[in-house]
Amino acid sequence: MITAKVKAVIFNETTLKSAEINVETYKGVVQLSGFVNSQAEIDTAVRLAREIKGVKSVRNGMERK
Repeated sequence: MITAKVKAVIFNETTLKSAEINVETYKGVVQLSGFVNSQAEIDTAVRLAREIKGVKSVRNGMERK
């Protein structure tokens, strides 16, 4: 359920439309991976994931293209 919510909020964020972000969740810990265009996109994705109810922490594995 958390994974779906994180994916939805990231997909609906206009600044992340070109990003290729994968989301996995285990016991409230969200792992973000994939490729984005800038550090700002990484920061935005992490912030959005942290705002989802039930997320205990966010691990960032995203890289800039």
